[in-house]
Amino acid sequence: MNVEQAYKDANALLEGHFLLASGNHSNRYLQSAKVLEYPKKASELTDALAAMIKEAGIEVETVCAPALGGVLAGYELARSLDVRSIFVEKKEGGMELRRGFEIAEGEKVIICEDIITTGGSALKAAKAIEELGGKIVAFASIANRGFCHREGSDMEAKPECQLPADVPFFSLGDFTFEIYTPEECPMCKSGESEAIKPGSKG
Repeated sequence: MNVEQAYKDANALLEGHFLLASGNHSNRYLQSAKVLEYPKKASELTDALAAMIKEAGIEVETVCAPALGGVLAGYELARSLDVRSIFVEKKEGGMELRRGFEIAEGEKVIICEDIITTGGSALKAAKAIEELGGKIVAFASIANRGFCHREGSDMEAKPECQLPADVPFFSLGDFTFEIYTPEECPMCKSGESEAIKPGSKG
């Protein structure tokens, strides 16, 4: 599965001048909602991701996604793995399980997102599940922004990665973009454009 081509085909690999959630700037941006808007394509992506997880021998009972961005990817991965799909939602300082969802003691859970950058949201989701007695057996995402080491990649984790080193992380591909602080951003210095925020919070 060529995940970069999937993003290009969906016009989801954007080029321009972008403001990231971190406050930093970049000249490229991944818009995963565009990749997942067609169910058939979403299924192809998560079937490939599920195959990697199965090949690694990971036993899983439930896929949990952080809302809102991870819900579609998490649901499709659960379908591909033929397991239950749930999601956690933001609360002050973290995330929590709502809507009547429950976790059994020792239940094997994969945390899934559309994109994992440093893994901060995935880690908050994992903490919410672990506090209820669940066991995190893996992390997964359609795309990896290149800060964390994924299974099968030669790319090493960067200091910014927040995912635990002792839990496997599966993703279909690595994307490494140039990232600048606002003060160092060459696009800002040129004065030719202003950074825009195309994500769900923009």
